[in-house]
Amino acid sequence: MTYQNLSRFRVPAGFRGRNALWVQLWWLVQACLFAWSPQFAYKWRNWLLRLFGAKIGTGVIIRPTVKITYPWKLTVGDYAWVGDDVELYTLGEINIGASAVVSQKCYLCTGSHDFQVETFDIYAKPIVIEAEAWLATDVFVAPGITIGRGALVGARSSVFEDMPSGMICLGYPAKPVKKRQVTGQSTT
Repeated sequence: MTYQNLSRFRVPAGFRGRNALWVQLWWLVQACLFAWSPQFAYKWRNWLLRLFGAKIGTGVIIRPTVKITYPWKLTVGDYAWVGDDVELYTLGEINIGASAVVSQKCYLCTGSHDFQVETFDIYAKPIVIEAEAWLATDVFVAPGITIGRGALVGARSSVFEDMPSGMICLGYPAKPVKKRQVTGQSTT
C-alpha cells in the first residue's frame, strides 16, 4: 500500500494566482524591503502589499515580521492589526475584517493536502476573520474557517470549525465557552 507518492504530485495550473516570476519577486521584496522596514513604517508595508495586489484598508497595522505567501489573496479591513511573527499562508483567500486583531505568532493556514489520495493533491479554502474579532497569541486557524464578528479566540487555541460571533472561544480544538461582554463605552 502506498500512502503518498510525491513523484506524482502536481501544483494545479493557476493555483498561486500569479506567474512564478511575480511570486519570486514578492518573496524577494518581502525578505528585504518589507521585513527590514522599521516598526513604525506601516504605510510603507501597506503600500508594498497593495503594489502586489492586496486589498488593505485605512489605518491598518501590519508588523514587519509578518509572513504573507501571496499578498494578492489578502484583504484587510480598516484599522485591523496583524502582530509580530504572524504567518498568513494565503494559498487561498484570507479576509481580515475592520478592527480585527490577529496577535503575534498566529498561523492562518488556508491550504493543505488530501491525505486520502496517493497524489497528495493540494487544496485551498478561504479564511474569514470578521470585524472586531480577536485572535490572541499563537492561535492556529485551519483552512475554510470563519471567525465570527467580535469573537475572541484565546491564546494557543487551534480552530478547526467556525467560531460564532461575540463568543470567547478556547482550547484544542477551540470551542465557544461564554459570551464576550463589553463593559463600557470608550472615551476615545
